[in-house]
Amino acid sequence: MTKIQISIATVFILLIVIVSCSKSDNTTTPVVVDPYAAIKAVFGTTIDPTSLENYANQARPAYLNPNKDNTGTNTITNTKATLGRVLFYDKNLSIDNTISCGSCHKQEFAFSDTAIASKGVAGGLTARHSMRLINSRFAVERKFFWDERAATLEAQTTMPIQDHAEMGFSGQNGRPVLSNLLTKLQGLNYYTELFKFVYGDATITEARLQECLAQFVRSIQSFDSKYDVGRAQVANDNQNFPNFTAQENQGKQLFITAPVFDATGSRVNGGAGCNACHNAPEFDIDPNSRNNGIIGKIAPAVGIDITVTRAPSLRDLVNNNGIQNGALMHTANLATLQNAIGHYGTINIAPGNTNLDPRLTPGGVGQRLNFNAQEVNALIAFLRTLSGNNVYTDRKWGSPFN
Repeated sequence: MTKIQISIATVFILLIVIVSCSKSDNTTTPVVVDPYAAIKAVFGTTIDPTSLENYANQARPAYLNPNKDNTGTNTITNTKATLGRVLFYDKNLSIDNTISCGSCHKQEFAFSDTAIASKGVAGGLTARHSMRLINSRFAVERKFFWDERAATLEAQTTMPIQDHAEMGFSGQNGRPVLSNLLTKLQGLNYYTELFKFVYGDATITEARLQECLAQFVRSIQSFDSKYDVGRAQVANDNQNFPNFTAQENQGKQLFITAPVFDATGSRVNGGAGCNACHNAPEFDIDPNSRNNGIIGKIAPAVGIDITVTRAPSLRDLVNNNGIQNGALMHTANLATLQNAIGHYGTINIAPGNTNLDPRLTPGGVGQRLNFNAQEVNALIAFLRTLSGNNVYTDRKWGSPFN
């Protein structure tokens, strides 16, 4: 037999082997590639792309003002909010993989922190106390941060990432910039799959980070409080809520009723007037508000800060067990609700505070609300009714990495 004949015979034998390894119907078994293999490897069953949590179609109370919604064109979808959830809790978004958004905004504390200043990278600290993120979607004030330096929630979401003390992608002192983070995330297989799932391609941009993070934050809502149960049973907030105690109803009336002052700034009639700046039923801050007289800075910073004109919703000041979700104000200098009521009870006009809200200075002098103990206790009782339950335990707002 010639060499050519041997070669042909060899090929023939190989063909027989290949055919014999095929199915009887002469087809080979296709290789199935799981498009979510990396997602499953990292998150297990916490995130299932085929069965997403409900972010887009959550119920909202009928008594909620439909105009109080700062979503704009960034409509919440289950896919983008899911990706936002991953980004929110991923410590890879910091320069040393130690800090995430969720490190400073903890679900168990209504997405705030019990620390006065939250920890950042390399021993850094936040300049202001971490703000609660409850019902951010329903804030009339569309600007974010205590000093409103972010024009939108979208713009706000990547600013802590680029803060030198917080997450570190500042470009300062030899540190990387945001584009380095985008490259870093591009190298993680689960983001390749997630971005393809959400956007149809794996490209990661700052705009996409902002879009998804903002959707997740806006999805965090709390409308299952004792207040909400009562509000659903009446025509307006002025009516007594049937599920409230007499003390809670008294506190509600004090909250929503404007005070009447004499020429010295002392209250002679009416209530506390809290509703003027924290309007029910959302209890968000009035966009026209100036500062509230607390103008200090967190140590070791010195001097005054008169630019703080924003505040979170008053909902979930305490948790569902009545325990406070951290100290109050941007300096966390007020440890209790009683301390906060006491602050507003006696307003002192500090030297240099040229941005104090005029509603706190009737007739040009600091207000004196002259609360008695019964009124203070009633206000505290009412504020406690604004806390829900689900926001602390719902898995769709928890870390997917757990």
